[in-house]
Amino acid sequence: MLSELTIKNFAIIDDVRITFKNEFSVLTGETGAGKSIIIQAVNLLLGSRASADLVRSGCDNAELEAFFDIDDRSRAFLILKDQGIDGSDGLIIRRIISSSGKSRVFINSRQSTLDLLKQVTFNLAGISSQHAHQGLLKEENHLDILDEFAGTQDLKNEVRNLYQTIVPLKKKIRKLQESLFAKRKEQDFLEFQTKEIKEAVILPNEDEDLEKQRESLLNASKIFEAVNRSIHEIHDREGSVFEKLSFLKNNMEKLSTADPRLEKITGQFSSTLFDLQDIASELRDFSSSIDLDPASLEMTDQRLDLISRLKRKYGGSLEAVFDSYEAMQEKLSQTTMIESQIKTFEKDVQVFIEGIRQKANKLSVLRKTAGQKLSKLAKNELDSLEMGKAKFEVAFSRQITKDPTDITTSDLEKISLDGMDRIRFLLSPNPGEALKPLVKIASGGELSRIVLALKAVLSKTKSLETLIFDEVDAGIGGATSEKVGLKLKQLSQKHQVICITHLAQIAKYAENQFRISKNVINGRTFTTIVPLAEPEARIEEIARMIGGAKITNATLTHAKELLEQGGY
Repeated sequence: MLSELTIKNFAIIDDVRITFKNEFSVLTGETGAGKSIIIQAVNLLLGSRASADLVRSGCDNAELEAFFDIDDRSRAFLILKDQGIDGSDGLIIRRIISSSGKSRVFINSRQSTLDLLKQVTFNLAGISSQHAHQGLLKEENHLDILDEFAGTQDLKNEVRNLYQTIVPLKKKIRKLQESLFAKRKEQDFLEFQTKEIKEAVILPNEDEDLEKQRESLLNASKIFEAVNRSIHEIHDREGSVFEKLSFLKNNMEKLSTADPRLEKITGQFSSTLFDLQDIASELRDFSSSIDLDPASLEMTDQRLDLISRLKRKYGGSLEAVFDSYEAMQEKLSQTTMIESQIKTFEKDVQVFIEGIRQKANKLSVLRKTAGQKLSKLAKNELDSLEMGKAKFEVAFSRQITKDPTDITTSDLEKISLDGMDRIRFLLSPNPGEALKPLVKIASGGELSRIVLALKAVLSKTKSLETLIFDEVDAGIGGATSEKVGLKLKQLSQKHQVICITHLAQIAKYAENQFRISKNVINGRTFTTIVPLAEPEARIEEIARMIGGAKITNATLTHAKELLEQGGY
């Protein structure tokens, strides 16, 4: 429970300390005295974000501190223990907000983070304010209220985790499919190009070799004529070089008997004759290999033309052609790889979709059961709040979708981040009226009672120790306010209840009452909070709430009667 609250230099509050008991307490006072500022302070101590605007004018810092008595089996105690913080003597939360907007958090004197503060205070207190009333009109909040009642938050988080896993995977698949579509559009062309290069069977430097071959074929007849003329002159004709050298060699050989010095020259003649025979033989072989067929030149030209065309098409050189072929082969292999990735991701998605379908269906079943129970319990609570003829219903619906990007059940029911259910709270405040959404039918007073009824129902399932109500009396009066006050007193039997109210019919049921007042001293506004411990002080404050600034004996008598009716 919230045992003590200290506020310094916060808005129009200079320095205030309030001690609460584990009972029903009310904060009363004139409009604008600073009652709602107390709620703001508690919100900040529970983990709300701070603003420099909240620091009292002329001050460097605002300081807020709360002391909570906590059980050693409570969630807060266990979290503190995990963090190495001793919570056996209770929980002290302190926030310092500077005029620059920076904020520091301390938990049991240890500086902490806002995230840890939110974890520790998660179940410590629940605040119902005008903001909560307006939030009830927003249908997107109804599902959270139902899940809180049903205790299905963990299952909903499992659905969310699966949803947040599936959605990115589906996006990846769509991107891969788009990439695959683009690649398939060029795949036929790539396959044609790679086939064109592959079937050409081009060898390295083949273009240079073919150019040389073409030059040879262009001059084949001239070469043939020159080679055969050389053979004829060297060896075959009468009076050939070979014949003349043979004659000279024979003469030298005859004379070498007369002069031995000619033997060497004779040997050289013999060697030259052998060389001439070899040359003539090689020329004959060369002559026989000369291609004089015009078709050969045509084939060479065709081959050169093919290679030249491929070179022009794929980069200007044979090396560029080979590089292009490798690059296109790589692109074709990427298509296969993308197809494989898509199949893998689709299998994963299917597994996750089966999982989310099962969990979403289970969540829906639990919600429907809880919705029927919540409708019944809320109706009972509304009966006790002067809305006995009202009807309250938790309405369910689902969305059918054929969008392939959506996650759906087998019946094409859309599964969103929070499951497959769409929830609306419907109300019929009077007999004979159709059930309609709250935003279209609920008045301010009805909203206040619906919030209180739901809070009463939820308090039975949620382990909140402290319930704080701000302006729960908005739009109500008379017998209804009596019922609201009694309901708050009933809630205080299981929870600490703190309520800000303008109505004496509610305040009379409180065990403790604090008067909040605003005064101007030396040009500065100060808010003070005084516990009304004495009966006379409470009677006087109740009388002020009944009759305003002018208090008469009649109003004092009425105030005393009200307090007696409330059990004071």
